[in-house]
Amino acid sequence: SEMAGWWPLASHSTAGGNAETVVMENRVGGRIVERIRGGGEAVWGTITAWDPPRRVTFTWHPGDPPEKATNVDVRFVAIDAAPTRRVPEHVGFESLGAMAKKARRGYPIGWAYVLGLYAERKGPFMLAISGLTTALMWFTRRRAAALAVGEDLT
Repeated sequence: SEMAGWWPLASHSTAGGNAETVVMENRVGGRIVERIRGGGEAVWGTITAWDPPRRVTFTWHPGDPPEKATNVDVRFVAIDAAPTRRVPEHVGFESLGAMAKKARRGYPIGWAYVLGLYAERKGPFMLAISGLTTALMWFTRRRAAALAVGEDLT
């Protein structure tokens, strides 16, 4: 419900300067939608699992048709008195065809930036987010390298 308050539409949107807001419809089947000046919309994805406060999963295809969607799964893990840890996993890059390799490398950087903005808005969570996004980038690079040589990470 607060996504529009922290998402960097100026740099991370399909409409750039014409983007008005982004909305996440908080339910299974709900959309993640960029609202564009003049009444347009760009659907970025669809919620496939909604289990607050533990998990949200969604398809992700900003600027692309749904057939090119990747999948994002974010789990929220409570750790006693510490801030909740977020565990994102972004997979399914093969749907992007020739752009898969570039997207697999670039998205962890983008998520680190975007989640860092969210963390700054929320205050003391920045350290946890920074560590998590660093781990996510490492895992994504490791997974890409393993897939390139046919290694199974499961």
